Amino acid sequence: MRPLANLAVIVLDRLETLVRKRLKRLRYRPATLDGFIAGTGLALDEPASP
Repeated sequence: MRPLANLAVIVLDRLETLVRKRLKRLRYRPATLDGFIAGTGLALDEPASP
């Protein structure tokens, strides 16, 4: 799998398709997403009940 940063100039709709596929894969890898958030130094609070 090639990283997005390594792509040369391509057609925009192909880029959109590629990004959508990569984001769909991340939905099934919550630890990866948690790592991205942890890397920002931001804290996420649980939403308050209405």
